[in-house]
Amino acid sequence: MNASAIAARVAAGLAAATASATAWADSEPVRWQLNMPEGVTRTAENAYNMHMLMLWICVVIGVVVFGAMAVAMVKFRKSKGAKPDVDFTHSTKLEIIWTVIPIVILVVMAVPATTKVIEQYDAKGHEMTVKVTGYQWMWRYEIVGEDVNFISRLDRESDRIRQSGERPDAEQAPHYLRNVDNVLVLPTDTKIRFVITADDVIHAWWVPALGWKQDAIPGLINEAWTEIKQPGTYRGVCAELCGKDHGFMPIVVKAVPRAEYEAWLTAQKAGDLAEAARIAATAPAAAGGEG
Repeated sequence: MNASAIAARVAAGLAAATASATAWADSEPVRWQLNMPEGVTRTAENAYNMHMLMLWICVVIGVVVFGAMAVAMVKFRKSKGAKPDVDFTHSTKLEIIWTVIPIVILVVMAVPATTKVIEQYDAKGHEMTVKVTGYQWMWRYEIVGEDVNFISRLDRESDRIRQSGERPDAEQAPHYLRNVDNVLVLPTDTKIRFVITADDVIHAWWVPALGWKQDAIPGLINEAWTEIKQPGTYRGVCAELCGKDHGFMPIVVKAVPRAEYEAWLTAQKAGDLAEAARIAATAPAAAGGEG
């Protein structure tokens, strides 16, 4: 690879790293992206903030350590007549300093990390509950207490293309293998509790933009929560190798304002699936965009 090609790639990476907050809200990765996306929930934001805190701590440590090494190698080299300090490596004071400082750094890192991990698993105060059940190879969603229960599986067009053996076209099928027949519609600005299990083998429900992944295990119920800030369509996958069609059970979550969610919920409860699908397809998604 020549120098101009390398420079172009580095420039592309830097442009991706400095992309706007709206772009980071997408769960869709950006080519040559250097940083992790911020996501669209508080848990995703917590993960991003901790990532950035740890990154800058590591940057400072790296600058100090490698800076000290560089100074020592240049200023105290043998060719300049430097003599080794036999007392340096056996100094009690230095031993205490370079033991205490790492402990302090670890405490500084551990306190906010522990706080945010505890918050990630605290579903108290939720306004609604969604039960997710994994099957080979589809998902069942139940809006608890609302008599809404439906199956979501790979959309027919993606299934037709994959079984026909034809080469998928990015323009004709932009979300090949990432679309479903029934999307999960959720309200924005609402604390939502998820209870997640499976019926046959271990699955894992993962939508990157929401900032968490949870295993779906037969006989066990795992818990998680989310509060989506930005309307948008967010895509995910089963993140556990669950069988031969593991790659064909995508997840699509559409976050909409409360009014559109209530309209979708009413149509679902009335059994008007065509109207529910129309609302899910046409509800505005102003801020988050396609994930």
